[in-house]
Amino acid sequence: MSAKNNHSSKKSFEKGQAKDKDFKRYSTQLKTIFHYLQNHTATASMIAMATDIPQKSICRYKRSLEKEGLLYEVEKKLCKATNFRAWYLTTNPELFSKVEPQKACK
Repeated sequence: MSAKNNHSSKKSFEKGQAKDKDFKRYSTQLKTIFHYLQNHTATASMIAMATDIPQKSICRYKRSLEKEGLLYEVEKKLCKATNFRAWYLTTNPELFSKVEPQKACK
């Protein structure tokens, strides 16, 4: 095998490893957010502060959990972290029944 082909194979292999690493990070962060919201009702900013997961990432995970019916917006009020109005989120099914139907995310 020539050096050029060997180098090309190495790059391809490294890309696969990067995808695995990204998936593991995604999976871990998603689980962290899900479990945090089982015991806390919080805004994305508050979750970011508590878990050290970037807020932009939390917004992506939030959408995924909403689509699966695992996360709901409970109420919109002042965020304790930013002092701006924001949605408080939960993954606790016991709190889903308290959410008004028109406010539930689909």
